Amino acid sequence: MTRRARIAVFVPALAGLAALFLWGFAGIPDFGHYRGPYGFVLNRIVVPDRHTTNVVGATVFDVRGVDTMGEEFILFAAVMGVVLLLRSGGAVPDDDPVPRFPPIRFGVLATGACVLVGVWLVAFGYVTPGGGFQGGIAVAAGALVLYLATNFRHFEPFADETILDPLEATGAGGYVVVGLAALVSGAPFLHNLLGPGQSGTVMSGGSIAFLNWAAAVEVAAANLVLFAEFLKEQA
Repeated sequence: MTRRARIAVFVPALAGLAALFLWGFAGIPDFGHYRGPYGFVLNRIVVPDRHTTNVVGATVFDVRGVDTMGEEFILFAAVMGVVLLLRSGGAVPDDDPVPRFPPIRFGVLATGACVLVGVWLVAFGYVTPGGGFQGGIAVAAGALVLYLATNFRHFEPFADETILDPLEATGAGGYVVVGLAALVSGAPFLHNLLGPGQSGTVMSGGSIAFLNWAAAVEVAAANLVLFAEFLKEQA
């Protein structure tokens, strides 16, 4: 397809997408004016039902747990597509001994801070604001900060596909295993078999903790795979 033909296809599609966005934004309620009852119902039932003080966490992994599983596999499939397109032609970038953004020590400290924040977001994601998706992104971002502060040689240990590929599959599959365990026991898919636990602690939420960590592992590994493939491609 020629460049002119691609533009001829792209411009109408872009115009249609822009029209849909404008239509959607026009229907958004004014700031501070919540029109739906869904949030009020969740605020009323989540803490007594699952003892999770972060209503968003309980909504993601309990009220709409199957939808969240679908989102995990969408990410899994998207990363698989990138890998199929790029991995065969990717090359390890030439190592540049000069750091991009000195000082190096600041970058290393920033990497540790990103990873620490990410682990915190995952561990307490259903007690305080956070979650597996957010924490997984933060952990992966820590490795990317290390690359920006130094070079690919320091990032390369985080780009080992023999480790990342099984981790990504384990995260996605672990979510399903929790749901299947409930089915085997005779309960609905993703039913909490562990009890609600003590509200306000990491022992609350029951199986939500396992779903949260499974999502975090999958998201972190998937993003590290993406970072590695794109960095190799631009070499």
